[in-house]
Amino acid sequence: MSHTAHIPSHRKPRRSASKMALRAGVAGGVFSTLAVAGAAAPASAEPVTETTLEMPTLGSLDADLASAVSASADASQQEALDQSLAAQEDAALKKAASEAKKAKAEADRKAEAEKAEKARAEAQERASRTAQRTQLAAKSASSSGSSSSVGSSSSSSSSSSQVATGSAAAIVAFAKAQIGDAYVMGGTGPNSWDCSGLVQAAYRQAGIDLPRISGDQSSRGTSVSLSNLQPGDILYWGSRSGSYHVAIYVGGGKYVGAQNPSTGVVERSLDWDTPSGAVRIL
Repeated sequence: MSHTAHIPSHRKPRRSASKMALRAGVAGGVFSTLAVAGAAAPASAEPVTETTLEMPTLGSLDADLASAVSASADASQQEALDQSLAAQEDAALKKAASEAKKAKAEADRKAEAEKAEKARAEAQERASRTAQRTQLAAKSASSSGSSSSVGSSSSSSSSSSQVATGSAAAIVAFAKAQIGDAYVMGGTGPNSWDCSGLVQAAYRQAGIDLPRISGDQSSRGTSVSLSNLQPGDILYWGSRSGSYHVAIYVGGGKYVGAQNPSTGVVERSLDWDTPSGAVRIL
């Protein structure tokens, strides 16, 4: 017995002829099936095509970005320009409005000054006429020797020499200080008045409160005759309880009052527009 007889051989065993035939038959069947399926496939089937997507290049991205930045800069510049123009227009409008306002104020001031000057000229003219008439009356009285004329002359002389004192002086001084101011219906100062507004304000300087309406003002105090007036007395036109106009007697046969819109506050002589009566509050 050989010493190597018990060692198994490492060679692969030969496949049997039957196994090889079986495998060949299976392979043949598979190939036949594939061939039949290929013949049965529709002849019109379109081949599959590939689609290629083009990606933007770096250069095109830079160009688009630059264009967008330029457009944004242009829009910002235009907006800034529009805002600047709007600001300039607003400034111009404000300047024009301010200049127009100043021009109107100056025109109003000049008109008021001219009105006041005209009123003063009229007052001086009337005062001159009054003085002339007084002188003529005095001469006539002295030449005729009539007692009534002498009495009238004496009354006129005493009235021209009256001097306001105390509270009456404060009232008269305030009234005269307003000469040249405008007349405005319902005005109570400080630069425009109506007749009763001026009288009320003048008496307030003496610490006396008067009603606002002329009819109520003329109803206060004691009634006095026009031949016995004293500075500070209230003159009225119309009935005492229903007067339509009031003024302040300032002495010397004159009064100060807010007459009307065309004259404003003026000083007049009693014979310019003779009042209906007078009352004394002091």
